[in-house]
Amino acid sequence: MSKLKVSVLQTDIIWENAEENLKNYNKLILQNPGSDLYVLPEMFNSGFTNNVYGCAEDNNGKSLTTLSEISRISGAAIATSLILKENDLFYNVFVFVKPDDRIIKYNKRHLFKLGGEGKMFTKGSERVVFEFRGFKILFQVCYDLRFPVWSRNTEGYDLMINVASWPIERRKMFDILLRARAIENLCYVVGCNRIGIDGNNLFYTGGSCIIDPKGEYIALANDEQEEIITATLDTDTIQEYRKSFPALDDKDDFNILV
Repeated sequence: MSKLKVSVLQTDIIWENAEENLKNYNKLILQNPGSDLYVLPEMFNSGFTNNVYGCAEDNNGKSLTTLSEISRISGAAIATSLILKENDLFYNVFVFVKPDDRIIKYNKRHLFKLGGEGKMFTKGSERVVFEFRGFKILFQVCYDLRFPVWSRNTEGYDLMINVASWPIERRKMFDILLRARAIENLCYVVGCNRIGIDGNNLFYTGGSCIIDPKGEYIALANDEQEEIITATLDTDTIQEYRKSFPALDDKDDFNILV
């Protein structure tokens, strides 16, 4: 059996101010030690913005460098997203920062065209499932949650992480879809959403949570509050449930065309 202690940081984000956001998350993580993995909201260092020219960094930028330092000091991984520029293209990149300085990346596949993301960013084409401390983890960013084919558990992953900036107007959908992804994929799901009001005057109420393979909440943050929720996940729970209810054995075969 493998165990993974996960902490989800539901916070406000200072608009387009990487330095102050980095200070805040550094403090929160180091003052709340003991977890294997800390999960931060989407675009943790800027808020959800299309200001790619003002907020994008490269792989050697301050944000990734600082996250790597926090990860080394804490001995824990950190999962979040930020804007990265590569070969003159901009991506909303899920980053999984490990204590050994390795950074695993996933480029957000489903860009939120209604919010203008599709005009400024390039979409990803490759799903990423990465193993960490005995857990196979699927990476997702916000709008990816609406697309079950992209989430389909064909690799036997144990945990799906979705880092989000999901506003109040569609918050009920966020809650429902997180639970649906857990149920249909027989996996743990972690959702991390922000709170507060961003530079586009959008209001966020949170809903950050940790969900078990039956779709039940293990931990749920209070709405509109900065809060850290924590739970210890174990692979035995998944294996036992999949053995008693082997729905994944009946899944449809398909190929994703990119």
